[in-house]
Amino acid sequence: MKNTALLSQIALTLVPHIGAVQARMLINHFGDPEAIFRASKTELSSIGYIGEVRASAIRHFNNFEAAEQQIRFIEKYNITPLFITDPAYPQRLTHCPDAPVLLYFKGNANLNSNKVISIIGTRGNSSYGRHITQQLVTDLAELAENDLLITSGLAMGIDAIAHATALQVGLPTVGVLAHGLDTVYPSQHRHLAKDMLHAGGLLTEYCWNVAPDKYNFPKRNRIVAGMADAIIVIETGTKGGSIITAELACSYNREVFAIPGRITDPGSKGCLSLIADNKAALLSGAKQLFQMMRWPHNQPPEPALTTTLNTLRAEEQFVIDCCRQHEIITLEELYNTCNLSNVSTLLVQMELKGLILSLPGKRYTLPPSLLRHLS
Repeated sequence: MKNTALLSQIALTLVPHIGAVQARMLINHFGDPEAIFRASKTELSSIGYIGEVRASAIRHFNNFEAAEQQIRFIEKYNITPLFITDPAYPQRLTHCPDAPVLLYFKGNANLNSNKVISIIGTRGNSSYGRHITQQLVTDLAELAENDLLITSGLAMGIDAIAHATALQVGLPTVGVLAHGLDTVYPSQHRHLAKDMLHAGGLLTEYCWNVAPDKYNFPKRNRIVAGMADAIIVIETGTKGGSIITAELACSYNREVFAIPGRITDPGSKGCLSLIADNKAALLSGAKQLFQMMRWPHNQPPEPALTTTLNTLRAEEQFVIDCCRQHEIITLEELYNTCNLSNVSTLLVQMELKGLILSLPGKRYTLPPSLLRHLS
């Protein structure tokens, strides 16, 4: 086998008891997998959280044939291996401590696009969820000034609707899989997955013979959460993969948004819970997302904003000045700075006027349209 570096990279992911976190520690210490396999048991066990059991597993690992089979598979099907030090590896994901050290990608999308949005939700979506997802993705395509990538998990329901709509409106879309690239799950999405290969792609951390085991899906979700700038939840219950992904995104300091529905709908309960717990910001549409992410877009500023600025109250001007100084300010900081008893009410009024944006975690910032007026 000529490519010894790739062989060692794949082999490292196959060593028993070595997960993504431990593999990352070893790479940070030794530099590359080849050096890891050359290291002595004493050297290995001296690394934090490795210990003798994992050190022995590395020293006694001899299943390089499985790694060779994976190399033959990726070469046959033109699959790109992405090691964590590769510039083409999703760079946003490298900031997550449990990021997989090796990914396999088939497709043509730029995984490091200027804007990456993960859209997730229930498998059992309603007609409302379908409509909202289609409208959101369509509007995102109209607003995007440069490359924007839509990612999801290729599951039934909201995931598939997001992927399919992205293809229809000309946005690249990548499906993150919980199995190897030798299969597509669910099988109903084979044609969708095939289309995505020409306008996006498929991404996984699993070797060719790994089946869609139920334990793989929560692990898959961390990639969906970690490789994106923003995660949008559309219809979900209070438990399940979408909630897991949203909570992972929060732990990675990603911006999480949820689109609410009717309070009587089961698919609204998870979104409403995320909003109520300050784990997600309420989202009403694509334009609001671009504003909250401070992304430039094709829409002109609101014409009524000039009139609004000319009639500012003193307390509104004070809040704007505070936000300009801090860029992003918390509700507590505003309470302490403004010394006003009605700060929460004031902020709601200012948000309705388009003077301020509410971010997850009770944080506030100025919308780009206002900043352009003030500059």
